[in-house]
Amino acid sequence: MTVRILLADDHALFRSGLRAVLDTQPDLECVGEAEDGRAAVAETARLRPDLAVLDVRMPRLDGLAAAEAILAAPGNSTKVLVLTTYDSDEYVYRALRAGASGFLLKSLPPEEMISAMRVAVRGDALIDPSVTKRLITRFTRSIAPPSKPAEVQRLTSREFEVLLLIAAAHSNAEIAERLRVGEETVKTHVSRVLAKLGLRDRVHAAVYAYLHGLVPVSPARGMPSPPPP
Repeated sequence: MTVRILLADDHALFRSGLRAVLDTQPDLECVGEAEDGRAAVAETARLRPDLAVLDVRMPRLDGLAAAEAILAAPGNSTKVLVLTTYDSDEYVYRALRAGASGFLLKSLPPEEMISAMRVAVRGDALIDPSVTKRLITRFTRSIAPPSKPAEVQRLTSREFEVLLLIAAAHSNAEIAERLRVGEETVKTHVSRVLAKLGLRDRVHAAVYAYLHGLVPVSPARGMPSPPPP
């Protein structure tokens, strides 16, 4: 199955470079380009790609507003990956609130960018790791809920363990190895966690775990303390 991708960036050189890389991948196809946010929204509605890759800073409509419009459109099935050269908490927060499947810095090597596109289309949402750690630390310092939300009680002990491992930025393969189970079993657990907590994807599961105080954070590093093996 070929993944259909729309590229939106006001820099033609960046678009052409990324498109050239996509053209080398047998499972990825660039089906359209846009040089501003309004065009990105219109082209997404017209082409219905599997993934729209949006730069944050574009004329007429910025990438975050475009992401919000795309993801709020009735019947939308296009996932959104937001790219930026600016490491901003506000950008990350708006992308998450809109429902974007990923937020990455444009400084990533091309092979990692391509890998991120595949991850986003699969539904395993992601954020640049350094951005995630700082964002989560910022919120956990200001929010301290008194107890676990009621819906967390619906998770089994294994599902809760999987939630904590997601929050610690482990992939399905790493969770499978840690828990000594198969990847398909992990995928089942992840799906049940998302369904029971009413969450869109893994990124929102990680943010949920931190914001509700489910994951202890090390004061020295602002890093999660994953469950013991």
